Amino acid sequence: MSLLRLCLAAFCLLQLISLEVQAADAREVQFDPIPVHAIYPPLKKNGSADDALATGRVVDETYPMAKPAHRPWRIAFLFPHVKDPYWVDCTYGLITEARRLGVAVDIFPADGYDDLIGQMRKMDEVIAARYDAIVISPISQTANNPGIAKARAQGIPVFEMANDSTSDDLTIKVTSSLKDMGGNTTAWVIRDARRRGLKEINIALLPGPVDAGWVMGEVAGTRAAVQKSPVKINILDIEYGDSDLIGQTRLAEKMIFKHGEKLDYILGCTDCAPAAILPLKAAGLNDKVRIVAYGLTREMIGHIRRGEVYAATDVKGVSQARVVINAAVNFLEGRIANPPHTILIKLGMVDRDNYATYDYNITTAPAGYRTILSYEPDASRQ
Repeated sequence: MSLLRLCLAAFCLLQLISLEVQAADAREVQFDPIPVHAIYPPLKKNGSADDALATGRVVDETYPMAKPAHRPWRIAFLFPHVKDPYWVDCTYGLITEARRLGVAVDIFPADGYDDLIGQMRKMDEVIAARYDAIVISPISQTANNPGIAKARAQGIPVFEMANDSTSDDLTIKVTSSLKDMGGNTTAWVIRDARRRGLKEINIALLPGPVDAGWVMGEVAGTRAAVQKSPVKINILDIEYGDSDLIGQTRLAEKMIFKHGEKLDYILGCTDCAPAAILPLKAAGLNDKVRIVAYGLTREMIGHIRRGEVYAATDVKGVSQARVVINAAVNFLEGRIANPPHTILIKLGMVDRDNYATYDYNITTAPAGYRTILSYEPDASRQ
């Protein structure tokens, strides 16, 4: 056998071993009960998750691992995309739990936050395919509502994950307080400014796509924290756009060109914040302007370690995915007598003080994980 064939055979064997190890590790994943706010009626009609937090009956509890399912339920997940690490982390949480629970999962990503029509079309397709349950991460806070209502009218329970909507036809919402995401991130900025002795600061926001519920929450939370801040804060600019690195880099360049040395902090979403790193370096402002992120990914940990990003609020994408698929299975199995309207995963915060000791298993996929969009229980049985 030639050397080339030997190398090719060895490479294929290593790939097979890697996949087997990844599958075995995924089946063995266990998680501790996840701290949540469970919210029950009465609450505001056609409201957001933060409206539920403000008006509903809130119970602090932990969400435990569900028992494996008695049948291989088919669950469809509709994502905005899988172009950034946050959504890849969510696929990890879903696929590992699907293996443990013994249910079938198909993840259908749209092409981005500018692909609302594509997500609505996929919603029609999964309704027609008669999945046992649908989990949607809505691109729009309101435009996805008719599709959710259509699924419910046909007897298919719909759950929400991460992105928010105002639909009252959802079975359970699973997300984090989007307003707190903005508020906690801005609170870190305020603490940091006070440690530095600053009496007034200028900030700019790269929050993500304009119509997404989580972006509205980020901005609303930041504005609320600004109003209460003991440090005077001026919001110089807000640039909205899809959360892809190239597009966000262009927005960051535009923002830095416009405001330059006036800036003290840039606050951005998980894929928006890192987009400001190179433009700040190119402008010679990386030592003056501090980047803070509204969300945490494994890549963000490296940015924090290197001092490129100073802090990140942790919305715990893996935990959100775990809770929503466990909630869907518990509902399908008839284990939930009185389901909460909303389950909010409690937030975390990572910065240079705690990044070395933080438990990343609650929020990110392990290093080397490769995105998987489908799982069938029967296909994996040894």
